[in-house]
Amino acid sequence: SCCPEAFVTMVRGPKKHLKRLNAPSHWMLDKLSGIFAPKPSAGPHKTRECLPLLLILRNRLKYALTGKEVQQILMQRHIKVDGKIRTDSTYPCGFMDVIDIPKTDEHFRLVYDTKGRFVVHRIGREEAAYKLCKVRKLEAGKGGVPYIVTHDGRTIRYPDPDIKANDTVMFNLESGKVTDFVKFDVGNMAMCVGGHNNGRVGTIVNREKHKGSFEIVHIEDAAGNRFATRISNVFVIGKGKTPLISLPKRKGVRLSILEEQAQRFGA
Repeated sequence: SCCPEAFVTMVRGPKKHLKRLNAPSHWMLDKLSGIFAPKPSAGPHKTRECLPLLLILRNRLKYALTGKEVQQILMQRHIKVDGKIRTDSTYPCGFMDVIDIPKTDEHFRLVYDTKGRFVVHRIGREEAAYKLCKVRKLEAGKGGVPYIVTHDGRTIRYPDPDIKANDTVMFNLESGKVTDFVKFDVGNMAMCVGGHNNGRVGTIVNREKHKGSFEIVHIEDAAGNRFATRISNVFVIGKGKTPLISLPKRKGVRLSILEEQAQRFGA
């Protein structure tokens, strides 16, 4: 009844595979040890902005040699992400996620290094109890109930009336409550989480509003270097110049190629 050409362009469901060469470069996978890469499951972080659990346990922490060993570790329910046990080896962990291994009493937070790559940063037990979440939007739901949506897909009802979009909230993973928040203000510490300056940390200096276009934020790092990026790439991580989380080495200050070279050769 229907012409056969109509079926040629039909989509056959969601994509279940990811070729290794198409994987995000910040995963730092080599080209030759296989054809495929783990395709992240649908979850709180986007495919290109996450690190699957499999890569964290095998490639970063070296707790397993193969994907099958990772699966065995997960199925013994040893790994928690944001306080919940996860058994999916391709679960997408993203920026600010806390990974706990209760058996070894180890805690890690996913943050960016100065080159925009994920670092599995070791933290203490006190710091592992919370995470920072950027507020993506503030809206009123059914019955006029106000709620905020965070960068990791959480919906938090009845937030503090002072919390607005682009602010950062401190989220307690055990109670599921917001314990503190930081306004998106000039003078506060922020990290770039996208774009060319991904991973750089500095103080917000200026915020330019462009009607009908992107708002631009100017940031100055600890070394006095200034850079500008879109407001969507800026994640406030501290009040004033004190961060609410511990930062990996270099503390978010990107070196130039020459400075890196001098440091490497000890000149």
